[in-house]
Amino acid sequence: MDYYFKTTISNTTFDKAIEKTINALEKEGFGVLTEIDIKSTLKKKLDVNFYNYTILGACNAPFAYKALLAEDKIGTMLPCNVIIQEKEPGNIEVSAVDPFSSMVSVENKSLGDIAVEVRDKLQRVIENL
Repeated sequence: MDYYFKTTISNTTFDKAIEKTINALEKEGFGVLTEIDIKSTLKKKLDVNFYNYTILGACNAPFAYKALLAEDKIGTMLPCNVIIQEKEPGNIEVSAVDPFSSMVSVENKSLGDIAVEVRDKLQRVIENL
C-alpha cells in the first residue's frame, strides 16, 4: 500500500507549481499552515546544496477538529503534508500523504472514516494539478 499520491507537472516553474498546489488545496477546503523550504534550510543548517523541495502543511479545519474529537493524540499526525520537488529543471513532482494509510495503525473506526474522507479530498487535489 502506498502512503502517498503523486503527479508530475511540466512546463512550469517551481514557484508556480507551489502556487498551483496551494490553489488546488484551497478548492478542497485546505489551508496551508506551514511552508518549509527544505533547500534553503539544508543550505543554512548544513551548507549543502539540494534541489528545490518544499513541504506544505495542509489542514482542513473541520476534519482536523473531527479527528481530534475522535482521537486526542492524532495531532501527532497533523497537518497533512504535501511536497513539491524539482529534481530536474521543469520536471516537478507533487505528492500528498495518504492519511488513511498513516492512520490505519490507530485502532479507531471513527478516525478511519474521517481519514477516508480526507484521503478522497487529497487525491482530488493531486488529480487536478
